[in-house]
Amino acid sequence: MKFSVIAPVYGVEKYIAAFAESLFEQTYPDIQFIFVNDGTKDASIDIVRSMLDGKYAYLKDRTIIVDKENEGLPAARRTGMEYADGDYVLHVDSDDWLEKDAIEKIALKAEETQADIIYFDFYKEYDTYRKKDVERDYTAADKLKFISGLHNYRAHGYVWNKCTKRSLYLENPVVFPEKGMHEDIHLNTQLLWYAKSIVHLKEALYHYRRNNPGSISTAKRRLRRHDSAINMMDLFIRYRDDLAGSPISTCYKEILFRTGWLSLRYNFGFFDEFPFLAAEIRKIRPTFRAKTFILWQIVVKAYVAFRKR
Repeated sequence: MKFSVIAPVYGVEKYIAAFAESLFEQTYPDIQFIFVNDGTKDASIDIVRSMLDGKYAYLKDRTIIVDKENEGLPAARRTGMEYADGDYVLHVDSDDWLEKDAIEKIALKAEETQADIIYFDFYKEYDTYRKKDVERDYTAADKLKFISGLHNYRAHGYVWNKCTKRSLYLENPVVFPEKGMHEDIHLNTQLLWYAKSIVHLKEALYHYRRNNPGSISTAKRRLRRHDSAINMMDLFIRYRDDLAGSPISTCYKEILFRTGWLSLRYNFGFFDEFPFLAAEIRKIRPTFRAKTFILWQIVVKAYVAFRKR
């Protein structure tokens, strides 16, 4: 069983050596390493090349480095998928790192279950301490609950703690979003929907760095919040005509209220761009299940009530 690990690279010069070492030192023998240079302006990708010219030269035939113009995280992951040929795909962030037996343990679970998606626990790494995050148990029978959890933060939306059969991407109309904020939730909503089997591997295999101020996940976060609304709305638009049979059938309220609130907070023009948004919000009632605070939902409801119909 072969695994493809896809790592977008941008602005991680300080962390890339430790990250790449955690990949190259994996105990599992059959891994394809794909580094997507997303137009980084520092020496990140040069460090990877140097490691492959030196200590890890024996892995050159299993490693692909793709150079491209900077287009953001979703485009880099989509580019990586074009080169992947493994049975399973794992998307990772290049300022984090994996346990050295991570892929081996995932492979054992994959051999045992043949699951479409195997998700696992992880560590959040801070400057002075580490926190272990243990995921809730979900199966394919619970996938609507899992999807709903992604949108109200009762479940983690990260792509890097979910190893997915490549066939799930190839056999279904999976779309990588254009925007980079909450793109992982957007992608996982689709993958979970199409999955016929989902398994929780109850071990922490990934280290999520929370002390990198220049990382893809934190840079200019406040200025990119509106991109989150665009992603959520894009998902809603794709399935709104067939809501009952779509992956957002159990979380459309969360998507609507979150989109409405972020639009009010960052860009009123979103209501003009999608005229049906106000009309859809008028139809629903506030819910305590959503991530968007109930008071904010009421504010959104008040706005659409007085907005020109």
